Amino acid sequence: MGNVHCQISGFLMGLSVIGSIFNITAIAINRYCYICHSLRYDKLFNLKNTCCYLCLTWALTVVAIVPNFFVGSLQYDPRIYSCTFAQTVSTSYTITVVVVHFIVPLSVVTFCYLRIWILVIQVKHRVRQDCKQKLRAADIRNFLTMFVVFVLFAVCWGPLNFIGLAVSINPSKVQPHIPEWLFVLSYFMAYFNSCLNAVIYGLLNQNFRKEYKRILLTLWTPRLLFIDVSKGGTEGMKSKHSPAITTNNNHAEIHL
Repeated sequence: MGNVHCQISGFLMGLSVIGSIFNITAIAINRYCYICHSLRYDKLFNLKNTCCYLCLTWALTVVAIVPNFFVGSLQYDPRIYSCTFAQTVSTSYTITVVVVHFIVPLSVVTFCYLRIWILVIQVKHRVRQDCKQKLRAADIRNFLTMFVVFVLFAVCWGPLNFIGLAVSINPSKVQPHIPEWLFVLSYFMAYFNSCLNAVIYGLLNQNFRKEYKRILLTLWTPRLLFIDVSKGGTEGMKSKHSPAITTNNNHAEIHL
């Protein structure tokens, strides 16, 4: 379908990739504010502000991908049979893309989760001293789920980004020394990341496991769908609000 299809395909792929990392960053900032600055969380993330943050996240995503049309970096790559970001079109632009779209967001996420981990360890240490209450395993698993999502995203997309950074710094010397299989493998790793999230949620989150089981059962017995949906709505009304850190003389709990 020609160059137009190539540009659309590359744009949608770039939108998905940048949207993923920006949303992971937004989630990490949200969790950081909720756990480490719980007293100001309700004010920072009321309904109006949260909608603004979501719109801002996707607006930045679109703004980040649009320059590709002016630079001409969305091109067909025969090595992976796809229209994608060409790392050798502009050295300065490729470096900017890797820094702004990967290194900076991952640095922000690392800071947020590191601060959360420090707080978890501190609270857990105080709880063990009191010997009256301990951290709930379910709460820790909820936090671990998003942390694992972040780590796997960084691991899967890291090789491709660092190859691009190395090539952009010195294209004439570095690019000939990068074997084609390594470049293709880095792309497969990046694409494979999209397959992992459902597995992660299924392994680490009890709610997702429950829903997966419900979906499979309703495929065999469709009439159960209406019963399960009505039950799910009732359970949702009874579910707790996102819990916060509470500490008093009797107990200390951290809910993530």
